Amino acid sequence: MDVPAQLAARARLLNSGHARKTDALDAASVAAVAVHHRRLRVVRAEDPSVGLRLLSDRRDDLTEERTRTANRLHALLRDLVAGGAKRNLTATHAAGLLRTVRPMTPADAHRKALAQDLVADLRRLDRALVANAAQIKTAVAASGTTLTSLHGIGPVLAAKILGHTSDIRRFPTRHHYASYCGTAPIEASSGEHRRHRLSRAGNRQLNQALHLMAVCQIRTSSPGKEYYQQKLAEMKTPAEARRALKRRLSDAVYRRIIQDQQGSPADT
Repeated sequence: MDVPAQLAARARLLNSGHARKTDALDAASVAAVAVHHRRLRVVRAEDPSVGLRLLSDRRDDLTEERTRTANRLHALLRDLVAGGAKRNLTATHAAGLLRTVRPMTPADAHRKALAQDLVADLRRLDRALVANAAQIKTAVAASGTTLTSLHGIGPVLAAKILGHTSDIRRFPTRHHYASYCGTAPIEASSGEHRRHRLSRAGNRQLNQALHLMAVCQIRTSSPGKEYYQQKLAEMKTPAEARRALKRRLSDAVYRRIIQDQQGSPADT
């Protein structure tokens, strides 16, 4: 059984009355949690979702690195070219601008040399992102998932969702999964005033994927857009309506993964 360190620490504190940690106390606290806790995850061999998560995390790293490189290149081009460069800068456009630059000072010569290095970095990152996208597409197809049939989910988002969800059996119901995704609102009622607030907990990668899915559905013709407009008609704010849609989408994702991994109807 997979016993989280936090649960073992709580058991150790309650059992002995102090927080000292020894091998014997640690083993006893882990065993106590394993005996009494009914929802621990059984340790299994790594499944294909681990590979999907690695590919997804790699894409996030490459995207962040490309953004930093493009920002540095923008800063240099601003000093070298009148008016700077356009917002969505590509390596080809930047190289074309640099060919028109004739440095007038030693500092400008250094700026141009650095900019040329950054253009080479940008091309390398673009190639890596294309290769990563191809790897993700192949891995998602090999997984046999049907997530990509949901509106707003392509191979990249499917890889992120499957990679960070892992074994769907560790979530007994769709409500547990929504809590893990951070799409389940937190009740903040007081007296007769009933209200809920946004949850900042949960897996932020899954929350981001569901957010992108919701935005895609809102912008295009889809059942999600109809649900969003229905919430707006109920005097919800755009943010509240979007959060309600994300909650519905996490349920849809849960049901689809359940069907893919277990071949049985999901909790409704």
